[in-house]
Amino acid sequence: MECDFLIIGGGIAGVSAAAELAPLGRVLLIEAEAQLAYHASGRSAALFEPRYGNAAVVALTAATGPHLRAVGDGGVLAPRGLMIVARADEAAAFAADVVAMHLHPISPDEACARVPALDRAAVAFAAAHDDAHDIDTDRLIQHLARTARAAGAELRTGAPVRELTRAGAHWQADAAGEGVRARIVVNAAGAWADRIALLAGVRPMGLVPHRRSIARIAAPGGHDTCGWPMLFGPGESWYAKPDAGALIVSPADEEPTEPHDAWPDEMVLAEGLARWQAVARPAVTRPIATWAGLRTFAPDRALVIGPDPAEPTFFWLAGQGGYGFQTSLGAAALLRDRVAGVRPALDPALVAALSPDRLR
Repeated sequence: MECDFLIIGGGIAGVSAAAELAPLGRVLLIEAEAQLAYHASGRSAALFEPRYGNAAVVALTAATGPHLRAVGDGGVLAPRGLMIVARADEAAAFAADVVAMHLHPISPDEACARVPALDRAAVAFAAAHDDAHDIDTDRLIQHLARTARAAGAELRTGAPVRELTRAGAHWQADAAGEGVRARIVVNAAGAWADRIALLAGVRPMGLVPHRRSIARIAAPGGHDTCGWPMLFGPGESWYAKPDAGALIVSPADEEPTEPHDAWPDEMVLAEGLARWQAVARPAVTRPIATWAGLRTFAPDRALVIGPDPAEPTFFWLAGQGGYGFQTSLGAAALLRDRVAGVRPALDPALVAALSPDRLR
């Protein structure tokens, strides 16, 4: 098969890239798993938080927000809000978060009124804002996949890439036993992005997957959780988020690991539940379900978007970390502009901060 753009990876990065590149030429997206968005994209906390991440991530999030609000009929964002609660011994970390995330302080009594499962005796400080939103991640993935296919893209699952070599003016790939010839490769392989680079003979970027473990617990005390905000501990020491009538709780762990189909660390999860329990009631008994995902970061924790410095037909769209959905459409638009060779709409300083050149 011949194509203009071979996209490797079928998470939010790859699917959004397919939607953007399909009008420019023939797109083939290949995903090793049997379905799109199986790994990190399928295990996301699905929150749009405009001040979450470093300066480059925040700027790319700002570029993505208007597009998420315009997707389909009514967008894919729904109000959630965010609240940080802290114990008396966490005052310094709490104060730093208030400044960094532009939160406004509220009283512990108000925090407990918003989230009745909080323990008023334990909560000494609280702050909140209303800018955080839930992202309907499944709807977004499906919208982008339909958009890509409508423009002629082929999205193929169950097709791991086994060979990838440069041959003259084209790339030659073996995708599940079928030969593919492409002008440009887009590396959107998430936790496997550096391995794809090695397969292609391209120098890796130093991307490291980090495991995060999550548990779903029953609604504490039988409360209706649907109107609760996203809850964080100071310094992102834990988080809790309403989810389908229950609550997901995580220690917000970041354990460096190798690319794999991640599973939760039960001891780490126990620590996360204990951190939640330190400010909440009643006692947590047994999780309904547990899982884990991989959040893959570049050394400076900004995304890597653009052509490889040594191989200009090999494009990176990787290093999303925990920001993949909230930066997705801005990142894909930047990739499209870099592929097309046109001046990106984003600020040149941001383009440089995201460019692979910075890591060489």
